Amino acid sequence: MPAVSSVAVIGGGVAGFATAVLLAEAGVAVDLVEAQPDVTALGSGITLQGNALRLLRRLGVWEQVRRAGYCFDSIGLRLPSGELLAEVSDTRTGGPDLPATAGMYRPDLARLLADRAVALGVKVRTGTSPTSLAQDVDGVDLLFSDGSGGRYDLVAGADGVRSWTRGAMGIELETRATGMGIWRAFTPRPASVTRTELCYGGVAHIAGYCPTGEDSLYAYLVEDAQDRSALSPAEKLAAMRELAEQYQGPWIEIRARLVDADRVHYTWFETHLLDGPWHRGRVVLIGDAAHCCPPTLAQGAAMALEDAAVLAELLLAADDLDDRLWSSFTARRLERVRTVVDASLHIGRMVAAGDQSGVPELMNRVSTLVSEPA
Repeated sequence: MPAVSSVAVIGGGVAGFATAVLLAEAGVAVDLVEAQPDVTALGSGITLQGNALRLLRRLGVWEQVRRAGYCFDSIGLRLPSGELLAEVSDTRTGGPDLPATAGMYRPDLARLLADRAVALGVKVRTGTSPTSLAQDVDGVDLLFSDGSGGRYDLVAGADGVRSWTRGAMGIELETRATGMGIWRAFTPRPASVTRTELCYGGVAHIAGYCPTGEDSLYAYLVEDAQDRSALSPAEKLAAMRELAEQYQGPWIEIRARLVDADRVHYTWFETHLLDGPWHRGRVVLIGDAAHCCPPTLAQGAAMALEDAAVLAELLLAADDLDDRLWSSFTARRLERVRTVVDASLHIGRMVAAGDQSGVPELMNRVSTLVSEPA
């Protein structure tokens, strides 16, 4: 019998819905609450490495991801002039029967996971957030903003970088900016773009793009972090186009398609890692609530999915929610995630310093690590 029979998941991102799906498949009653009015995530594209695809297959949505997204097995490196420097075969970290990478529109992935959860009986409530949490040795009591409440065997806080759950657990965790900001845009895909390609240097630290579907593309430009909050949508579009003008090759076609101000976003890179157990009693943190880092390795979604898979595996295999279970969870997640976070930050520092000579070795080291299931 599983260690839990009822679970509340706080947060409707990748980690939250993956946890809900895996537990509901095994007959656990799951309530999921999401503060936003809809589960279609904000943002543009998402890059899914092979180890993420392996888990999306486990969740039963791989075929839908394959059809909706864009799969590829190599990465290109270019100069600002557009000249192709190198074409590198990417590691199939999910195994030989899956592509190395898939790009996808982030809201589409959110909807696929939500639909899968609902089909398995997960009770999903959007526009709802927790307001209080109290636990004892037998369970956790939650109250919600809609006036309802419930008692659960476990609460999983998958509510992101600014996690309410983390605060309710009494955990103080500093989230710091890394010094870089990123422009992101979702645009139509030129036929010439068939994989992720990166340019290190020029007016931006990184200029890159990733195909996310037959007709769509995720483009991004990384600069020194600036306060762009006062810019109107039209001004943000103009600023991204101005940076993009310094890059040639496929960027010429991409820039011509940068016309929708509502699909341009700017955020700072941030990082934190909860260094120690991610649980307190019967409440546990997963995904960005416990760890976040710059997307320089494109492992954010994969680490969140791994958190969910390991947690669900342990909960379903154990009879009790005891110290042995939590020790196993910490042992299987903390150091693996630390390696990814540290490597992501180190790549950012190398790029900021203008020396990318160590980037390929670091990427290969992480690829070797994540090729082994968590």
